[in-house]
Amino acid sequence: MGLLKKSEHVKPLKVTSRGGAGGGVSSARPAQLEKEAPCLIGCPAGNGVREWINTVSQRERLHLPLEAALDEAFRMLTQTNPLPAVMGRVCPHPCEDNCNRKTKDGAVAINSLERFLGDWGLERHLTLPVLAPPGSQTEKIAVIGAGPAGLSCAYQLARRGYPVTLFESLPEAGGMLRYGIPDYRLPRDVLEKEVQRIVALGVELKLGCAVGREVSFESLQQDYAAIFVAIGAHRGKKIRVPGEDGAGVYTGTEFLRQVALGTAPRIGQRVAVIGGGDTAIDAARVSLRLAADSAELSQKLGADVTLFYRRTRTEMPAIEEEVVGALEENVKIEFLAAPARIERDERGQVTKLVLQRMRLGEPDSSGRRSPVPIEGEFIEFACDTVIAAVSQEPDFGTVGGPLAETRWLSADAWGRTSLERVFSGGDNVELGLATIAVGQGRKAAEAIHATLRGEALPEAAKLKDIKPERLKIDYYDPKPRAERAKLDAPTRLAQPHAEIDHGITQEQFLDEASRCFSCGLCFGCERCWMFCTPSCFKKEADPRLGHFYKVNLDTCDGCNKCAAECPCGFLEMV
Repeated sequence: MGLLKKSEHVKPLKVTSRGGAGGGVSSARPAQLEKEAPCLIGCPAGNGVREWINTVSQRERLHLPLEAALDEAFRMLTQTNPLPAVMGRVCPHPCEDNCNRKTKDGAVAINSLERFLGDWGLERHLTLPVLAPPGSQTEKIAVIGAGPAGLSCAYQLARRGYPVTLFESLPEAGGMLRYGIPDYRLPRDVLEKEVQRIVALGVELKLGCAVGREVSFESLQQDYAAIFVAIGAHRGKKIRVPGEDGAGVYTGTEFLRQVALGTAPRIGQRVAVIGGGDTAIDAARVSLRLAADSAELSQKLGADVTLFYRRTRTEMPAIEEEVVGALEENVKIEFLAAPARIERDERGQVTKLVLQRMRLGEPDSSGRRSPVPIEGEFIEFACDTVIAAVSQEPDFGTVGGPLAETRWLSADAWGRTSLERVFSGGDNVELGLATIAVGQGRKAAEAIHATLRGEALPEAAKLKDIKPERLKIDYYDPKPRAERAKLDAPTRLAQPHAEIDHGITQEQFLDEASRCFSCGLCFGCERCWMFCTPSCFKKEADPRLGHFYKVNLDTCDGCNKCAAECPCGFLEMV
């Protein structure tokens, strides 16, 4: 526990007269007011981050044994995210970006905590929490696409008792989680176990069953009470330069999908990857591993992989840890270079990539500075394979029916489209993070449930957010952020399919959970109880998360000590 210091951040209230002329007692009284922590605001999946972390860190005050606290934290997390072991590996954790702990010694490693809980659930064979027995609702729901959005929606509907059929055109479930993220980042057995845990709720999973091919969209509209469309964006965009069409040139999504299907294309010794996002980084690193898998290439020079990006590293949208990992593995990155043409020999084989030199101009609609060609300046890169990972889009033409001519499917915040009883989410609405897709699937399921039951859509509690200025940050002891164990670069390339990131230990988990400030929610620090001279605060006999004390305002003299000394900003004088 930190030293008992007066707050440097909370100003004492003015004393106003109450009663007679000899007054001088404040009219304000302490109120226990929960605030919305920035981690909650920053999580697109809607995870109650603070609550599941505090369930473990406050387990002794809550009279919970460690295993029971971890089990309960898993249950709380999976109310909104049925794929914690997956998201703990692939999510770029936007929840950490605004963590108030950053102002002290680094954001809480929320993603590492999530991964530990996900793995904990798999090791203990924990089941997902349900809200109603299977079959308690009679309306059948169709979900098209078993990626993160589709899996999330199917889960949320199945746990409410709906019979759900999940249609997936590819041989296995997972969408871009399986066919776009390499196995060294996301082991296939981890993904499969979390998928099967959703299926175990009674979801019927039809693999290799493409809507528009094995079953028509119109028949789904006739046979199901609602449809959730989550086909993703699996079609890679072309770079539209001369020489692109032909052997030796792939889109990023095509390349990664072939690798995942076990039909990896044969790459040459010099590979050019175009793009600055996660797909480009993954394609570059997978190219190195294909070379390591090939005895013939290993006996030669191995693959020389260079990534070309038209902006600078500052503007790269790829996850920073993945960029660092690529550089550690000797992927070269050439900035401010955009493809101009691909040259081929008389046999049609790729021989060279010619690139236009760029400079940065004014910011565009994305907020990043626009790349501007430098007239007359080109560079040449001798290569035999080109992977263009510049962007991707959905392919609704294969779905047919009323969606046949759709390019991107528009949906509101609840996933509702212009088509009656058709909802949507995930990358076919707008390219985004997997965690965004999980949140969109959940909200669409809630909207489907409300629509079918004739209920109003759920409203989120309207809480004030809490900034670091409102916290008593010097109360909290300094603690270093937990670092995940990782394989070094030589080991990674010697074992191309080995998982690089090994997460954190249980001891690290417990230390990291204790770093949470519990912004805006009581965590039982006892300072209000200790500093209150009139003894207004009484410990709860049966404490619950965020409820450790009762307040008796009858004896309060409005001195403001309790609010001034509350480190997490839960108490306010009103």
